Amino acid sequence: MEYVTLNNGVKMPILGYGVYQVTKDECERCVLDALKAGYRSIDTAQSYFNEEEVGSAIKKSGIPREDIFLTSKVWIEHYGYESCKKSVEESLKKLQTDYLDLMLLHQPFSDYYGAWRALEDLYEEGKLLAIGISNFYPDRMVDIASFARIRPMVNQVETHPYNQQIAAKLYMDKYGVQIEAWAPFGEGRGGLFEDKALKEIGDKYGKTTAQVMLRWHIQRGVAVIPKSTHYERMKENFNVFDFELSDSDMEIISALDKNESSFFFHYDPAMVEWFVKMVEERKNN
Repeated sequence: MEYVTLNNGVKMPILGYGVYQVTKDECERCVLDALKAGYRSIDTAQSYFNEEEVGSAIKKSGIPREDIFLTSKVWIEHYGYESCKKSVEESLKKLQTDYLDLMLLHQPFSDYYGAWRALEDLYEEGKLLAIGISNFYPDRMVDIASFARIRPMVNQVETHPYNQQIAAKLYMDKYGVQIEAWAPFGEGRGGLFEDKALKEIGDKYGKTTAQVMLRWHIQRGVAVIPKSTHYERMKENFNVFDFELSDSDMEIISALDKNESSFFFHYDPAMVEWFVKMVEERKNN
C-alpha cells in the first residue's frame, strides 16, 4: 500500500474502499470482504445511512482499530456548531469507535463555518485525527483554507478521467490540501469503462480499464475510494501497485478531460435548491 501524508503529518492510504450506495443489508458483508481483500481505509458518511454496519464489520473483522483508517462525513442538516458536534458523537457511537481518522463536511452549504469550528474543537480534543471537506469548489476551498483556524487536510471531490479537476488540484496543492476522488470511475457514465484509449492502455499492461484509472489517479497523487459489492472486483481494484503508467500513457489520459461534472454542478441555483429540498424532506420524515 502507498500512503499520502496529510498537512498535519497523518498518513492516509492512497487507496481505500467507499460504501456510497451500499445498502444496509449488504454493507457489513461488503466491508468485511474489503478488509479481507486488503483494504485498510474505509469511507462512509452520515448520509449513506450505513455507519452502524461499517462499525459492526470493523468490530467483527478482528483487525486492530489502529490499523484501519476510518472516514465519515457530516451531512448538511447537522451543520452549525452544536448540531455538528452532536452528530459527530452520534457517528462515533454508530461506528463503535472513540475516534475517527478523518471527518469531512459533506457539502459547502448552510452554516459550514459553524460546523467547521466544531470539527476544529473535536480535532483538538483528539476525537478526530484529521478534518477536511468534500465537494468544496476552489473558491470555497481557498476561503476556508485561508480564514479558518485549522486548514482542511483533505478535499474529497468528483475526480475521474472525464473530469480531472486540474485547476482545483492546483489550488489544493498550493494550500496543502490533499485531493481525494469520489467516483474515481465516474460510475462509468459516458461510457468511461469502454473508453478506447483506456482499453488500449490496459491491454498493454494486462489490466482492466478500472485498474488503469486507479493507477492514473495514484500517479497523480490523488487518493481514491472505489466502491464495489463484488469481492473479485474489490481484489481487482486493489491490485494496482504492480505496474506503472508511462508518461505517454498519462498524457493520453489527460487528453480525455471534458472538464465538466458527470453528476451535478454546485454553482447551479437549481441544484442548490435540490439539496435544500432533500434536507427539508429528511427533516419531515
